[in-house]
Amino acid sequence: MANTNLKRVKTSDLELKDRLVAVQRVTKVTKGGRHFSFAAIVVVGDENGVVGYGLGKANEVNSAIAKGVEDAKKNLVKIPVLNGTIPHEHEVKFGGARVFMKPAAPGTGVKAGGAMRAVFESVGIKNVLAKSKGSSNPHNLVKATVKALTELQDAYTIAGLRGIPMSRVFNG
Repeated sequence: MANTNLKRVKTSDLELKDRLVAVQRVTKVTKGGRHFSFAAIVVVGDENGVVGYGLGKANEVNSAIAKGVEDAKKNLVKIPVLNGTIPHEHEVKFGGARVFMKPAAPGTGVKAGGAMRAVFESVGIKNVLAKSKGSSNPHNLVKATVKALTELQDAYTIAGLRGIPMSRVFNG
């Protein structure tokens, strides 16, 4: 199912903060011996509803992180955030990772694991309950979390799609 509400964002007028999710040392064994390189997963966001993720690979950790940040800036999307939380419950599967997220009351905080927490904090979500089921692979967890967030729709979007006033969205 193609997501029609995916909104790409320009990086020009945003103040983006990057968060390192994971760094992995990768080994390639060749005839001449072992060759080590690094892969870094980075999440960037403006903490106001915009987020992107990227993967950088290089022979040094700093270079891998820098490449990951550049890649993440190319993949920014807009997320609906209502009063510091998400509009509704949602569950998504990506690869072996399955994520479940639920809106939370003010003061709850971000109740989520490492990779999911980085995404939520980059988006600017302050209160959410989230659970990662299945694989704990940070690549797939980040991708599943961003996919779930992009599939969320707020009431204003629903009203616009249906062509009805906001009062009818809640009252039926």
